[in-house]
Amino acid sequence: MNAQPDKIKIIGLSGSLRKNGLTKHAINIALTGAKQMGADTTLIELRNYELVFCHGNEQEEAYPDDVHRLRKEVKSAHGILLGTPEYHGSYSGVLKNALDLMSFAELEGKMIGLIGVSGGSMGAISALASLRGIGRALHAWVIPQQVAIPEVDNVFAANGAIKDPQIESRLLALGNQVAKFSFLHHSNTAQQFLSEWEHAPANPGGTYTK
Repeated sequence: MNAQPDKIKIIGLSGSLRKNGLTKHAINIALTGAKQMGADTTLIELRNYELVFCHGNEQEEAYPDDVHRLRKEVKSAHGILLGTPEYHGSYSGVLKNALDLMSFAELEGKMIGLIGVSGGSMGAISALASLRGIGRALHAWVIPQQVAIPEVDNVFAANGAIKDPQIESRLLALGNQVAKFSFLHHSNTAQQFLSEWEHAPANPGGTYTK
């Protein structure tokens, strides 16, 4: 049984390269929700990392230090809030490349919450569906709840303040959920309960006889 961590760590990974991108503002609200649950939170903006295109395993030694820094930061987290703008019906290329530069070592077993922003009326639904598939492929736990924000330019003010209290509430709730399930996933009490449940004695009244 793994030792219970002193503090749950939740990171927000922004898949936008814009300095004041609306994706970042949405993630920050969700991180506030995680912080309300007692988690330590960190925002990771990929624009601040020198990343190269993924070469598979052929040129690991040539990767810049920022690739290893990103891997270390993601690996140290218990839960991840992935945020992306929707481009042409999918998530951003920079986020795709960042995920390609990582593997099971960084993402397996992590709780993941998804956030997508879109300039159109569909709200990044297609992008989030693709990210959900990646989470499954990497053996992460993608929570059912997600936040898709349509017509995002109408949702945030120029200073990043959110104007829609309903969407704000959903973002906070998403952060709450990722922090909560991350805690449960690493809780000794929860693991003890699951262990006892799985090894419970057979129900004597449950045997079927003719």
